[in-house]
Amino acid sequence: MPETIKVGAVVLTMGNRPDEVRALLESVARQEGAPIEVVVVGNGSPLPAFDVPGLTVRTVELPENVGIPAGRNVGIEAFGPGGRDVDVLLFLDDDGLLPRTDTARLCREAFAADPRLGIITFRIADPETGTTQRRHVPRLRASDPMRSSRVTTFLGGANAVRTAVFQQVGGLPDDFFYAHEETDLAWRALDAGWMIDYRSDMVLHHPATAPSRHAVYHRMVARNRVWLARRNLPAVLVPVYLGVWMLLTLARKPSGPALRAWFGGFREGWKTPCGPRRPMKWRTVWRLTRLGRPPVI
Repeated sequence: MPETIKVGAVVLTMGNRPDEVRALLESVARQEGAPIEVVVVGNGSPLPAFDVPGLTVRTVELPENVGIPAGRNVGIEAFGPGGRDVDVLLFLDDDGLLPRTDTARLCREAFAADPRLGIITFRIADPETGTTQRRHVPRLRASDPMRSSRVTTFLGGANAVRTAVFQQVGGLPDDFFYAHEETDLAWRALDAGWMIDYRSDMVLHHPATAPSRHAVYHRMVARNRVWLARRNLPAVLVPVYLGVWMLLTLARKPSGPALRAWFGGFREGWKTPCGPRRPMKWRTVWRLTRLGRPPVI
């Protein structure tokens, strides 16, 4: 039954958005149904005490910035190994906000109705304009963000994950630090038989931004793309996947410094350890293809 599904939440922050974090926590406290326990992880930052009426908030302070996936993994483990103390975990960006009060209830209902549903990715909308950027619709046909569908990846700071997924396939890849960690987990989850849904009726308000605002963006995107392929794809698809992404990168005509950073990251991805290699089954390749995103793009 939906009401028996226990939900927790993980918020990762660098301590530079205290007002936004409090507003986010207040929006979590307003969710319908059973109270949600929240863990706030300070990624290399001290944290204040969060006193939010109707909400239990625990904090974990890390001595240094360990990156997004490792920081979120700390949040998962705060709920027991693989998050086993709860059934579902929400992952919410620290400058996001849940504008509706029914998001947690809709998550409970969706997971209760479909036992193979492993991950739900929310629609991200700008709070000022209500628009959703194309990059926040996790499918190739992204022109209609209001259309819900099955997808092959998810948005890292606006999602809900059944904790059984972590217990079966492991958490996010720590060493990625930033970029593509969601796709790595998504591919492993799909390979284990789980499904991923994009739900346009589950909304996270988040200011419209460009991912390239991060200084490490071009290097990390390229390095982690190589790691992603090396870790997860059948050997014959690795050069195809990376070749397609190299052509797409060149077609976008990045600046000279951005392109140099990209190729530096690309070389780094081949020269450095990528973690354990567990190539997906060919039936998973076919599933990704049927869902509209073959693992060559």
